[in-house]
Amino acid sequence: MFTAFLVKYAEIGVKGKNRYLFEEALVRQIKYALKRCEGDFEVTRTPGRIYVEACSEFDFDETVDNLKTVFGISGICPVVHVEDEGFEKLCESVVNYMDTVYPDKNITFKVQARRARKNYPIDSMELNRKIGEAVLDAFPQIRVDVHEPEVLLHVEIREKIYIYSRIIPGPGGMPVGSNGKAMLLLSGGIDSPVAGYMIAKRGVKIDAVYFHAPPYTSDRAKQKVVDLAGIVSGYSGPIYLHVINFTDIQMYIYEKCPHDELTIIMRRYMMRIAERIARDTDCMGLITGESIGQVASQTVQSLAVTNEVCALPVFRPLIGFDKMEIVDISERIGTYETSILPYEDCCTIFVAKHPVTKPNLNVIKRHETNLEEKIDELVQKALDEDEVIVVSKR
Repeated sequence: MFTAFLVKYAEIGVKGKNRYLFEEALVRQIKYALKRCEGDFEVTRTPGRIYVEACSEFDFDETVDNLKTVFGISGICPVVHVEDEGFEKLCESVVNYMDTVYPDKNITFKVQARRARKNYPIDSMELNRKIGEAVLDAFPQIRVDVHEPEVLLHVEIREKIYIYSRIIPGPGGMPVGSNGKAMLLLSGGIDSPVAGYMIAKRGVKIDAVYFHAPPYTSDRAKQKVVDLAGIVSGYSGPIYLHVINFTDIQMYIYEKCPHDELTIIMRRYMMRIAERIARDTDCMGLITGESIGQVASQTVQSLAVTNEVCALPVFRPLIGFDKMEIVDISERIGTYETSILPYEDCCTIFVAKHPVTKPNLNVIKRHETNLEEKIDELVQKALDEDEVIVVSKR
């Protein structure tokens, strides 16, 4: 029955004179998501509305599932559109719609008509009354409830006439690409993919960097991160994943620095490298999955010491979340099962038995002078050997 969808947005609607830029970004993301679907589609933008119309056979559920990954969409409404062939024909179409969509007529309903085309001869209030009468005449068992109806029947009079009553929730947020680009520090854990998802939801295009440490981390661990990037890319669009060989840097820090400071010093060098890549790729910030107090490197003191090496802003969308809240989101977006696969990441191999939880910046910087002989050379070598993998959901 349905061959078209009305796409609703919320936050974009308050953007004033710049709204068209956000609408255009949303249209681009819808078209990208629909490339994963069987069939051909036409996406059109009209004032205050975006429509997706199937131009061939298509899978309804598959199409809806892919539209539900597009940030900026607040609701997906399967619609029936009819040509303006007179009011009697419109009433017939509405009655046919109710008969097909609601085979069980033991329901309450309310008509909400909107006459966006002002030359239509019947105003909105009269449309509500007359269409409601037509439905009640056809189905006496249906009842009117103007306060809390089970079915809110929308009839919109535009260039075409659209009938719909179902609103499938979308993910909300802002369309990806409308708010710049940032670099995600992506590990194989639960937190960082969720952080990337949440920043992408605010309209930020994301790329990612993964610190690989062979032979201490296996190719399976690397593939796990590629798989996580693939899942996130279903929401964010294609991700350029930078794979940095961190082994020599880790080993050098392990040899030259106090072991209780290994994690914090390694983290500082990850941030330095990530920032270098971010600047080279026009990213305007870094993204991490840190949450206050979750581990030793995420105390307020540790985060302050880590931040000290960065000039770019660091976005930490999970900073006030507890672990179960993060797990809930990871399950909802589909990353959890991959994140818990038992393959090491480079952070877990070199964790001290008693890591420092309240590092002193001056002490850390003094101990980093132990690395001066070779660290710049090792960092440059890691950057020169950067492996870039383009990841996208198929």
